[in-house]
Amino acid sequence: MKIHEYQARDLLASFGIAVPAGRMIDRADDAAAAFAEVTKGQASPLAVVKAQVHAGGRGKAGFVKLVRTAAEASEAAMFMLRNRMVSPQTPPEGLVVNKLLIAAGVDIADRASEHGAKEEFYLAVTLDRKARRNVLIASRFGGVDIEQVAHDHPDAIIKEWLHPTLGLQRYQAAKVAFALGFKGKQVNQAVSTMMNLARLFIAKDCDLAEINPLIITPPTKDAPDGLVLAIDAKFNFDENAMFRHKDIEVLHDPSEDNPAESRAAAYHLSYVALDGDIGCLVNGAGLAMATMDIIKLHGGEPANFLDVGGSASEQAVTEAFSIILSDPRCKGILVNIFGGIMRCDVIAHGIINAARNYKQRTGNTFPVPLVVRLEGTNVAEGRKLLNAAAGEIPGMQAATDLADAAKRVCSAVN
Repeated sequence: MKIHEYQARDLLASFGIAVPAGRMIDRADDAAAAFAEVTKGQASPLAVVKAQVHAGGRGKAGFVKLVRTAAEASEAAMFMLRNRMVSPQTPPEGLVVNKLLIAAGVDIADRASEHGAKEEFYLAVTLDRKARRNVLIASRFGGVDIEQVAHDHPDAIIKEWLHPTLGLQRYQAAKVAFALGFKGKQVNQAVSTMMNLARLFIAKDCDLAEINPLIITPPTKDAPDGLVLAIDAKFNFDENAMFRHKDIEVLHDPSEDNPAESRAAAYHLSYVALDGDIGCLVNGAGLAMATMDIIKLHGGEPANFLDVGGSASEQAVTEAFSIILSDPRCKGILVNIFGGIMRCDVIAHGIINAARNYKQRTGNTFPVPLVVRLEGTNVAEGRKLLNAAAGEIPGMQAATDLADAAKRVCSAVN
């Protein structure tokens, strides 16, 4: 589960991590008042208006704007709330923006040792699956794509693994702070931020707790070493743990979900939309992954991951087909069932119902080639049902094994 930036800032603040003042709005009419609120006390008013969507690339898309007056804030808010945001991380049609964060603008100190560089850092706690431990990740290259930094400058990535029961130790955080170049009173601020971020990560069952960038402000009379502030944050939470985090669960924004994934969740189906054109309906996550792999091996691209599990009903299977067919990119479907708990006759009934429902809605037969591989429980009955309904699904082919199924569907689509 993901949350918006304005929610992430509130969560950071609740765990003692310093963030600039900010306010969420969902109407352009509220932008002027929000600007006045977050810039109160500033000698030269400066704020940033940021679209709240679960996608990156906001700045390059024009959906992060610096504003210096209430009028500019209103203009930026009006633009963002009336236009879809299109970036490399959104669908081609873009995303609707329903919420905005208006936050106080903050000056960032220049990095003395690097001409033109600013004091921006990357900081995150996540799970290292290979090491089977949580890990603190930090870098002096903040404000940019950390994957690109890891590729171009692997030596710039600092890692400290957390103790399984004790968590992040203060000496570890201090070691990272010095390695990043923090000095004077900045060190204690940075250490406190790391310790609190690690504490938050564990307390809220996060998959990822990320601050990017963590910045240092220019020195002032009250803060001669500058202040360490979290400017932007991103959180992913373990959905399996939400039953014990009702305060986090209520932060979920359904409008940001993929509609097909929401439909699938209502029927307890595991569905993830992908970028290909071959729909997949499989039972078992491992078999689903293998199915996608073998589709790619034979030159195809999977359009989705869909695991119907072992206890899906006939209605759920019918809905699964409807979800797959709702993707306009889908040009073919591969059904790969190895029946254990899941019965092949239930799958067959679902396929037939999906074909009948489609014809009832559109007046047409099943719209794309369908390749079916069934093995296991009630396989003979399942095949008998499909053979009897062959006239209703003219593009259906039976496959002998998984490799044959992949070859057939890739050939039909291409």
